[in-house]
Amino acid sequence: MSLSKTPGLTATEMFASPGLRAMYIMGENPAVSDADAPHAQARLRALDFLVVQDIFLTETARLADVVLPAASALEKDGTFTNTDRRVQRVRATVPCPGEALPVWRILNLLGPRLGVPMGYDRPEEIMREIALAAPIYGGIDYRRIRREGLVWPCPDQAHPGTPILHRETFPRGRGRFIPTHPQAPAEMPDLDYPFVLSTGRVLEHYHTGTMTRKSEGLNRIMPSCPVEIHPEDAARLGIAPGQQVRVASRRGEITVTATVTRRVTPGLVFIPFHFAEAAANALTNSAHDATAGIPEFKVCAVRISAC
Repeated sequence: MSLSKTPGLTATEMFASPGLRAMYIMGENPAVSDADAPHAQARLRALDFLVVQDIFLTETARLADVVLPAASALEKDGTFTNTDRRVQRVRATVPCPGEALPVWRILNLLGPRLGVPMGYDRPEEIMREIALAAPIYGGIDYRRIRREGLVWPCPDQAHPGTPILHRETFPRGRGRFIPTHPQAPAEMPDLDYPFVLSTGRVLEHYHTGTMTRKSEGLNRIMPSCPVEIHPEDAARLGIAPGQQVRVASRRGEITVTATVTRRVTPGLVFIPFHFAEAAANALTNSAHDATAGIPEFKVCAVRISAC
């Protein structure tokens, strides 16, 4: 099977494309995580056919025509590769609930229906194919990682793995410096929307909260969505700590809880994006970086008012 040599669309470009008719989404929640979330939700609703594969019924899965229940990390065999490049063996500790299946089994069942028979019987066979297709995995198999992981590149069976890359030099000799070129934000504060909003994460929750917001302990620490605002701005607007406030942009509006703090500078507010009921990305701008295609999650113009 040959793959196209033309790069595919980014998620932002997909939602901007009028020709997009169907999507198969695995383990993602763009109804909450994508910039300009109201637009992303509208495009998901407008699709002819939407399939979502996930371990929980996310906000995106609720919009789907078909939901495929997938196995969680504790319910499947296979490998896990961390950011250290270490390929580790993982084993199921509990059975899959209900109709849930490991991802490889779901794709194994779908393949023939799409004209691409796969025929895998167990995850080990997939690891062998990866080793054949990707030279950096060439020496990795289940036997070698039964007790300990191996760090890629590991090109053959005799290779011990490569815990440290570029120990002496880079492949091209000296390191290559790539300059960055400033790009002005697509949207800056004005009289109608006088604050800069920056979005991001907090320690207690992860991504769109699909898993962490089901934890009673984490929810006790951070039960609702905050907006961090500088004391000078809060005093000028008559906003007290813990008060409910409305934050609005040209794309949407949410209600959040004020946290008055000097962690942000005057004129800047911060909202984490983990809370679907107060989705920070209902406010963000889908304008994106020309090189990487990443939306401007860190800069958009908003206004704030007390509820």
